[in-house]
Amino acid sequence: MSNNKVVIIGGGPAGLEAARTVSDLGYAAVLIEKRQRLGGTPDEEQYAKLTHHFRDAAEAMDEMVAAASGPGVQVLTHTQVTSVEGEAGNFRLTVQNGGAPQTLEAGALILATGFKHFDPGRETQYYNYYTYPDVITIADLEGMLKAHKVVRLSNGETPKRVAFIQCVGSRDRQIGNEYCSKVCCGIASKQAIEIRQLLPDTQVFIFYIDMRMYGYWENELYWPAQEQYKVNYVKGLASEILAKGDRLLIRGEDTTMSRPMEVLVDLVVLSVGMEPSDGTREMARLLGLTQNKYGYIAAGGPGGLDPVATSRPGVFVVGAAAGPADMDDSIATAGLAAARAVALLRRQA
Repeated sequence: MSNNKVVIIGGGPAGLEAARTVSDLGYAAVLIEKRQRLGGTPDEEQYAKLTHHFRDAAEAMDEMVAAASGPGVQVLTHTQVTSVEGEAGNFRLTVQNGGAPQTLEAGALILATGFKHFDPGRETQYYNYYTYPDVITIADLEGMLKAHKVVRLSNGETPKRVAFIQCVGSRDRQIGNEYCSKVCCGIASKQAIEIRQLLPDTQVFIFYIDMRMYGYWENELYWPAQEQYKVNYVKGLASEILAKGDRLLIRGEDTTMSRPMEVLVDLVVLSVGMEPSDGTREMARLLGLTQNKYGYIAAGGPGGLDPVATSRPGVFVVGAAAGPADMDDSIATAGLAAARAVALLRRQA
């Protein structure tokens, strides 16, 4: 007889939704999170508002945590999985949380181990992220927006000109990340709107290769940013960032006009893309799962049409552990994985 419990690894949005759904379907869920708190990246990196709904991120995550905290869900924080044995219907996990190792049994596993942001100084220093304090990332900016205080880190002053640079760590063959990270264009547009709301006298520029607004983001973010908030979108490639006095000089090419460009700004925001998290890579190794060429857990199953199936029966993958994903993607795949896991347990009961 199979074990009728589902273990979910990762306590971010996808993991929380998977745990809630498993419980709602009448099965026991164990939610494992390596941090002391649930909430994943939106909580850890202090997101201000969610793309694309402009929901307060802390409020939204509190709702998700509360929904996944019912009697049918056992939550283990500050806990890591160190080994996994067995097969679909009968998995045995060893977990460590500071004390003696514990053993958990489960009929199915759901991996919600998420992503990490690309480190803009890892491969090249032409953006000078570690050199100039006024070169920051979209993750850094979220914390400022949450605090309602966007300033230059070099001197604490309000920036008069802010520039976003898109596709940092994405669509880049030189570093091996040829893929689009899917959400960066929308996040930059959302943040540009928030800057203009907070600092109406500040000019905002977005330098892009292509603006990739999928679904409803075109009308919810892109056009309002231009038409209502007067954000300047510039199709161009930024090749380097240099200091000029106490400001920053962006050099590159205006690809629309096919000519060199130089723009002087106070604050540069790098729209860094997604990469597999350390937890995603580690769980793929522990479980012997197939990964794609970028390190994400390969999804699709034998026929390629199941977005939550992995190469190992009984193990499902959700959210950004399988590739770049936004909040809607993460929640949708989490619900599907929960249904797949419960269906597996019912068949093997």
